[in-house]
Amino acid sequence: MTARSPEYGETWVYESLVGALPGLDLSDRAAIVVQFCAFELAVLAVAAGYGLWEAVVPGTVAVIVATGGSWLMLRFSRTVRGLPMPDGYRRALFGSSVEVVLGVIAFVLLVTYLFVTDPRTTDQSLLVAWLGPDPPAPAVALALLVCWDVVYRIGTCWWASVAGLWRSLTYEFDPETSRRYARADGINVAFAGGQLLLVPFVLGHPLLFGVLVGHVIAVATVATLSGRLQRGSRTREEEVAGGDRH
Repeated sequence: MTARSPEYGETWVYESLVGALPGLDLSDRAAIVVQFCAFELAVLAVAAGYGLWEAVVPGTVAVIVATGGSWLMLRFSRTVRGLPMPDGYRRALFGSSVEVVLGVIAFVLLVTYLFVTDPRTTDQSLLVAWLGPDPPAPAVALALLVCWDVVYRIGTCWWASVAGLWRSLTYEFDPETSRRYARADGINVAFAGGQLLLVPFVLGHPLLFGVLVGHVIAVATVATLSGRLQRGSRTREEEVAGGDRH
């Protein structure tokens, strides 16, 4: 198993989009800078155009979470591709598009919450707090676009965790490779942890607060279990080999 350059169909959707931009050959850092600047300028333009300055801080934090997630996502993928990577794990992690399915499901649930559940269960919904009682259509469209950007990365984080647990149950590696996979899983935990920056903006909304915090705890738990199973499997193999030598 040797590392090779990813091909389309073996990348996450975000990686494919960056690599497919016509006439552009952006480095990871340049792509992150472009993403942040484009979204932040849009947030500021909408705030200036409609006087929605109270939405700038949550909007900017959401943009930071999305772009920071993009950076950690690319770092995780580059790290994993630099390891001995079984084809089955590669296809499951990068080629299945499960992260998009999870992102779509999470986005549908979020939109349902924002437009149906939240207005019925709180004195002031998030959309009204940020965009006013009669929000302009461009502001709502931008808010939903930024939300999708964040939620897609949450779906990717979920899938990377689940695929990592499956890897640890299915494949065995030497101790050094196992440690390197554990470090890669740690990047994914940092990926999830960055989303806690959104917590201050949902403190009055218990459901969203619980989902965000629970998501981070779940990712950290799965990553820890994955690392222990990966190392434990290899340790048992070495103990058996040592017993045979005696």
